[in-house]
Amino acid sequence: MKYLNYDIVFQEIPNETILAINITNCPNKCEGCHSTILREDIGEVLTKEEMSKLLLKYGNQITCVCIMGGDSNISDIIEIASFVKSWNEKKIKLGWYSGASMLPEKFPLQNFDYIKLGDYRKELGGLRSKNTNQRLYKIIDSEKMIDITDLFWK
Repeated sequence: MKYLNYDIVFQEIPNETILAINITNCPNKCEGCHSTILREDIGEVLTKEEMSKLLLKYGNQITCVCIMGGDSNISDIIEIASFVKSWNEKKIKLGWYSGASMLPEKFPLQNFDYIKLGDYRKELGGLRSKNTNQRLYKIIDSEKMIDITDLFWK
């Protein structure tokens, strides 16, 4: 799994300061996508070592890591999630923005705090639109997903 870039952001998950990592080789090809370059197989491999460097550099400034994409690399997403949650005694939360409409069968939720599902549809808008098909879920007790999309509408 490769990433192109990252940034510190404040809007992807309510009330979190996020290190958002943009994963490349996106298979979804959503019409109206604002980051079509992420469809390409480019960037650096996101290894545990590379993730550790990012956490050491930004770990004191963030409350959450958000993996933006990675739908073509589910096993890598799970592996990086496990690494992030074991780092720094689970103080840093983890989110995953997937363009899929549902999680793969038997997807392990225990290392995630947030998961966004749904492809971007220009006519419906993103999470800030009340018409969106996308949903943001908070993971409760490592097994239950609670829809918190309405927090974007307040």
